[in-house]
Amino acid sequence: YTSMDKCPETVTACTKIAQMISTMTIHLMANTENGDVRINNELSRKIDIDPMPYMTRKTWIESIVMNLLLYGSCNSIVLPHTADGYLSSLEVVAPYRVSFMPNFSERSYYIYIDGKQFTPDEVLHFIHNPDQYYPWKGKGFTVYLRDIANNLKQAAATEKGFMESKWKPSVIVKVDALTEEFSSKSGRKKLLESYVESAEVGEPWLIPSEQFSVEQIRPLSLSDLAIADVVKLDKSTVAAVLGVPSFLLGVGTYSQKEWEMFINTTVRGIVIQLQQELTKKLIISPKMYLKFNYWSLLNWDIKTISDVLLAGSDRGFISGNEYRDRIGFEPREGLDELRVLENYIPNDMSGAQKKLVQGGTES
Repeated sequence: YTSMDKCPETVTACTKIAQMISTMTIHLMANTENGDVRINNELSRKIDIDPMPYMTRKTWIESIVMNLLLYGSCNSIVLPHTADGYLSSLEVVAPYRVSFMPNFSERSYYIYIDGKQFTPDEVLHFIHNPDQYYPWKGKGFTVYLRDIANNLKQAAATEKGFMESKWKPSVIVKVDALTEEFSSKSGRKKLLESYVESAEVGEPWLIPSEQFSVEQIRPLSLSDLAIADVVKLDKSTVAAVLGVPSFLLGVGTYSQKEWEMFINTTVRGIVIQLQQELTKKLIISPKMYLKFNYWSLLNWDIKTISDVLLAGSDRGFISGNEYRDRIGFEPREGLDELRVLENYIPNDMSGAQKKLVQGGTES
């Protein structure tokens, strides 16, 4: 049996998802009358910069997602720690330390960490692919990918054995067994040097027709064994189960539409689960919530971003400093004012445009 974390394809897919989610900043948002605004305080810094004393937010999120998708069978546990009433650390708990027990009397469950009992409201429990019998617990991909992982492992072993094999002659020389020189290793080497080996490329062989017969054979290749087709099919299946584009596993070519679909489905789905659990367990205020900046993952080049921002700027939706911030420039004084082109005015003021005002006398 091949475990999921020993299969290169599943590890590659899960690692890619985890790395992408870990690059997204986490914003603490607050509801206001004019819309949601971002809040910068000690809580936002704790979650986005320093969730654990010995881990950055990127490493912290990557560890959570890897436990969620690969090591923890679609379950990932984070244990909050407090000091003097303040949140001091959000400890990522290794899956081998965690077990779950249903609590049928209260229609709930218990989480055991190193044998110590916790209730669901005392820990952060991220799940993926809910179990059909216990919806509060994630169900791993072991059943779906078990046979595929074994096939990929066997294909890799077959390819390795094939490439390392020394029994791959391309030329066979039949020699009269009664020839005196053929009876010893040194004699056979001497025959090859005398009749078969040549000093220059393209030089013809001169051999006695009565004693030698040369045949050329083509050994089996990996194409003959259909290894490549089987591996391609299995990699595509792994990609489909885990929800990643096939080209991330070396199958097919890059597609921007496929990449954006991957961001808007697989990645966004996991991100929403993280947002909701973090907000539910860590935020007390009903007007505040945590949000991942997943828009940063969309495959936009600098020209596309600039065109979108300039279009918003012309209509008075985006200020000059907001534009400069998105493309990586520092703010400048006087660019916080929203401006619009003259043509973008309300319908009831369409007659007040300067180009329509003509000189003349009033009647």
